[in-house]
Amino acid sequence: MLNIIWASFFLLSFIYVLVQSIVTGQTYLWNETVNAVFSSAENAFEIAIGLTGILCLWLGLLKIAEKSGLTQLLAKVLRPLFSKIMPDVPANSPAMGSIIMNMAANMLGLDNAATPFGLKAMEQLQALNPSKERASRAQILFMVINASAVTLIPVSILMYRAKFGSIAPAAVFLPILFATSISTLVGFLSVAFSQKLNIFNRIVGLYLGIGIVLIGSTAWYFQSLPAETRMLAAGNLGNCILFGTIALFIAYGLLKKINVYETFIEGAKEGFEVAVRIIPYLVAMLVAIAVLRSSGVLNLIINWLETLFKFIGLDTGFIPALPTAVLKPLSGNAARSMMLETFQTYGVDSFPSFVASIVQGSTETTFYVLALYFGVVKISKVGPALPCALLADAAGILAAIWFGYMFY
Repeated sequence: MLNIIWASFFLLSFIYVLVQSIVTGQTYLWNETVNAVFSSAENAFEIAIGLTGILCLWLGLLKIAEKSGLTQLLAKVLRPLFSKIMPDVPANSPAMGSIIMNMAANMLGLDNAATPFGLKAMEQLQALNPSKERASRAQILFMVINASAVTLIPVSILMYRAKFGSIAPAAVFLPILFATSISTLVGFLSVAFSQKLNIFNRIVGLYLGIGIVLIGSTAWYFQSLPAETRMLAAGNLGNCILFGTIALFIAYGLLKKINVYETFIEGAKEGFEVAVRIIPYLVAMLVAIAVLRSSGVLNLIINWLETLFKFIGLDTGFIPALPTAVLKPLSGNAARSMMLETFQTYGVDSFPSFVASIVQGSTETTFYVLALYFGVVKISKVGPALPCALLADAAGILAAIWFGYMFY
């Protein structure tokens, strides 16, 4: 499926530009599209280079955690759950620790930490995969959960709203929390049903209940804070946890009497190798997305959706937020740019900007995550991963619009 979608981005864009240049005389689209090809290829390389330092840092720290036994200790906490939802992964696999660290970082909005942990987990899962070109059941579930990425503390979105002068930057906190939770739940359930996982049991129910309590208590705590201090509190908490994690890894390594410096260097070398391997996959996906956008096909899709919503008589107040929604699964940078453009055009505290903010925090950049995570292990056959992830995206976007009307 990924092969067909990737090729269709180029072919549809070419046909659209050809028709527009002949029928309407918009020959400038050829120049814009070709420029987008080269600039996005360069941008993909820059992204990979930018990831190199982050990968070296966190994979170095993860190597300390692995050698000291800390990840195995953390894995024991969720072992009963993962034995049900990832039955093909042995309980003592090092992948369990990496998966847990990745999910914890995602929940806290620590993207810089989540990506290295996720790439490491995908490599460890690949070592258990009997078919090296086809994604395993565990890899599919892991990727979909990452693509829907439940986030407890959306620090970056709160920061952007504050920069644009919002009178209540944290007003989107609860809607984002609820929308991203629905996105993750739909992604998890879709994979569970497609893989016929036994999720209706006490163990899974217990962990889901704990997750609901955790999300609910976090929402209650931040909602109880004065509006003007919520963003600062969220940022402080995230930074405290981030630096506390670094200190914990090093302190535990020293406690277990390992050479933390040499172990860090060993892991950091792996980070550099990973960064080099993902460059071709990032180039392939980001160029295809840039072509789709610069050619005008993406705008055409958005216009069709607007016409459809008007035809069926729905309120169209959320329509200006649709570009963010459509771009989000394709490109995080593009979606962020559209959100900021909505802020500038309609005002940061307007309803379209409110919905765009929730959309931005409700899902992840599916195609980027898919290219990154499967690219690092050279998997070309992704099975139900993409449709399940896109279903989670759709659920998150619809939930974002719904909660936008509910909370605004």
